[in-house]
Amino acid sequence: MPPIISIKGVTKSYATGFQALKLVDLDIERGEIFALLGPNGAGKTTLINIVCGIVTASSGNVTADGHDIVRGYRAARSMIGLVPQELSTDAFETVWATVSFSRGLFGRAPNPGFIESLLRDLSLLDKRNSKIMTLSGGMKRRVMIAKALSHEPKILVLDEPTAGVDVELRRDMWALVRGLRERGVTIILTTHYIEEAEEMADRVGVINKGTLMLVEDKKELMKKLGKKQLTLHLMTPLQHIPGELQSWELELKAGGNDLVYTADSADGVDISTLLKRLSELSIVIKDLQTHQSSLEDIFVKLVSERA
Repeated sequence: MPPIISIKGVTKSYATGFQALKLVDLDIERGEIFALLGPNGAGKTTLINIVCGIVTASSGNVTADGHDIVRGYRAARSMIGLVPQELSTDAFETVWATVSFSRGLFGRAPNPGFIESLLRDLSLLDKRNSKIMTLSGGMKRRVMIAKALSHEPKILVLDEPTAGVDVELRRDMWALVRGLRERGVTIILTTHYIEEAEEMADRVGVINKGTLMLVEDKKELMKKLGKKQLTLHLMTPLQHIPGELQSWELELKAGGNDLVYTADSADGVDISTLLKRLSELSIVIKDLQTHQSSLEDIFVKLVSERA
């Protein structure tokens, strides 16, 4: 099955000479949640705006469900619902009117039952007759999502969706996104909140300074680049690591009070054998801690290495 979004050879340069995107190639599969990670200014929003037909690429092409975003703009754009970073709604309209009007902009016939269901899913139904100007920031963000979904798109693009929102709304949005994916909607998420990608994404793309550095299945990425670390807090500090322990590639830290063993996630940490060997050497452990790399650890490492 062909990808629902295909980005081929896309670049973006401005009159100032600044190159925002450098030859991006990316396919996004149907029904997946794809997270595009990168620091502020990395090119995430530029790429998303090109996909949505808001910005014109300097070179390359993008298709959405087979429709070219430039030559077949209306057909391509009707496939996409966009939740931009900035809140932009008609402050004097009601929630119901705003969402219904957005559906009509895409040529969809009125469907009060669908709008009601959408507002209920976003905890907005009791606010349907409220004017946008009276809502909190979190509620306005929910209205933006309702507008993006009003025409029942196959693709939902969330550009930094939880920037500045409270934890409760963030969790609600994660639940909503999962529900949409279960109904076959493809989700593209840009974020610099690593926990967001780690919580939801099937695949992860890392972009920095306009270059798409890698695209990888999230689980495979964490398996390949993640680390497991075992820290053993010693009852009595060591001056040096005994020769009998050299095969474990251990490190002494905290003035000899901590013995640290680091292994690739794929290799695992052989705790039982190590503890047995320490006991044989009369090295007494008073406590131990384990730590596994998060997506944030991997992201920071990648960006710093390739900066």
